[in-house]
Amino acid sequence: MEIPSHKIIYKKKLKKKPNLRDYDDAVKNFRWKDIKKEIEFFKGGRLNLAHNAIDRHADGWRKNKVALYWEGADGEEEKYTFQDIKNLSNKFANVLKKMGVRKGDRVFIFLPRIPELYICFLGIVKTGAIAGTMFSAFGPQGIKDRMENSGARFLITNSELKHRVYQIEKELPGLEKIILIGDKNFHYNEVCYEKEMDRASRDFRVKRMNPEDHAFMLYTSGTTGKPKGVMHAHYSIIQEHITAKWVLDLHDDDVYWCTADPGWVTGVAYEILGSWSCGVSQVIYEGRFDPERWYSLIEKYEVSIWYTAPTAIRMLMKAGDRLPKKYDLSTLRHLCSVGEPLNPEPIRWSLKVLGLPFHDNWWQTEGGGILIANYPCMPIKPGSMGKPFPGIEAAIIDKDGKKLPPGTEGDLALKSGWPSMMREIWKNPKKYHSYFRKGWYVSGDRAFMDKDGYFWFIGRADDVIKTSGERVGPFEVESALVEHPAIVEAAVIGKPDPMRGEIIKAFVVLRERHRPTDKLMKDIQRFVKTRLAGHAYPREIEFRKSLPKTRSGKIMRRLLKAQELGLPLGDTSTLEEY
Repeated sequence: MEIPSHKIIYKKKLKKKPNLRDYDDAVKNFRWKDIKKEIEFFKGGRLNLAHNAIDRHADGWRKNKVALYWEGADGEEEKYTFQDIKNLSNKFANVLKKMGVRKGDRVFIFLPRIPELYICFLGIVKTGAIAGTMFSAFGPQGIKDRMENSGARFLITNSELKHRVYQIEKELPGLEKIILIGDKNFHYNEVCYEKEMDRASRDFRVKRMNPEDHAFMLYTSGTTGKPKGVMHAHYSIIQEHITAKWVLDLHDDDVYWCTADPGWVTGVAYEILGSWSCGVSQVIYEGRFDPERWYSLIEKYEVSIWYTAPTAIRMLMKAGDRLPKKYDLSTLRHLCSVGEPLNPEPIRWSLKVLGLPFHDNWWQTEGGGILIANYPCMPIKPGSMGKPFPGIEAAIIDKDGKKLPPGTEGDLALKSGWPSMMREIWKNPKKYHSYFRKGWYVSGDRAFMDKDGYFWFIGRADDVIKTSGERVGPFEVESALVEHPAIVEAAVIGKPDPMRGEIIKAFVVLRERHRPTDKLMKDIQRFVKTRLAGHAYPREIEFRKSLPKTRSGKIMRRLLKAQELGLPLGDTSTLEEY
């Protein structure tokens, strides 16, 4: 495998000494039992991740510290201290208890990013029930799939979204109660959130759980079949806490902004759990992506740590280099990215325009927390996923579970057993066991490791293109494409071809002031040929106004391929409108 020759980027001067000072030393001396000392356990080794995220801070010197700065889509502003969120989540736990919620019940949240989403999640977990989150963009079928499979007894939604629930409510006989926020009209099985919260006590004894008890669940979509429920335990807080501290580098005086929706695992692990476990103040913005609004939020709240997705970064690039100069972004000190591989070009752009590089990290819904990352204390190799988090053993393995040497393509795998690893696939043990091979969790990603221990993403196992007998990873072609000055986004698939097996087809979104022409298409092809092997250029290019993405910002190559080949689209419930 040819190692990319990108120049290593060093941050010449860190604005603050990082929490993780020496990566190699941390790897050598790391023990999970030492990290457990940073988490508050109850007597007998019992645990509750909601207590660790909020209550332990509210019970100490941080009680009056702002935990949440919230801004609505229309400019409304609210702020909550750790004490406020403790009291409100306790109240909601009492509401659920009054309704008969029991340990292990599934309680689902179908809300936009309003404060009640976060309060309800914590309240659910405090009772010992299992919290489930859904994107507010879901249609009736997406809601039904999750509610039906999980057997959820309770659903929390609002007046804006309830009508989608009504369309499938009769098909959910297990749904007992709907808790409605911001409404005045109620059906027989609906409860007024505001009225019940007013009546509820703010005193609640958090349920002491076995660390292996389920705390929350998220559904993932595959290329076939219904979405599958991934279960995470209370014990996951250990990894979510220490990765927030060492990868996101959260300090007490930071203001942190994670742009993820809690319908996605990042929004749970690093917008509710790991970040608040570190005691940080954070910004939540309800509205949709808007470059000017985003920059203005960073300036207004003096954001210092920013965690976002590659798609968002590329959209900021598309908005131009002049726009950020209108705002004071000097408080930023550490930038991180997750959701899909981060191409080299956005890293170079952020270094030039923002004065800081984005640090990519890699993990999955099934992993529950960051697994491979670029750290503040380490140089970045643009395009690389980084190195495994201390305590995580990652490797490239073959089909027999044997480790492969540096520079060799194979399956990216991790030794099973880390704290935030999924505990099961809900009602589907066969699917759960299919993830493992000879003691390794097999991620489904193809990658290689270089001689320095950095990992490099090639593509999903079912995305790798074989053309003219050569294997081509979509990511390397996409990385070359987005370096073209006319292109802001790109996705690549393999298209069947009788002569070459497959050809590479690219779908590209152009920057402003560029128009699709045959001349531009040929120029793009020449551009890619000068950067990759002769066979690794797109023989077909389709210009699009946008690309299909999940709500987390991940480009859905499988959907493009299905559209191209006339195949079934599979589950599209996580698809962002485009």
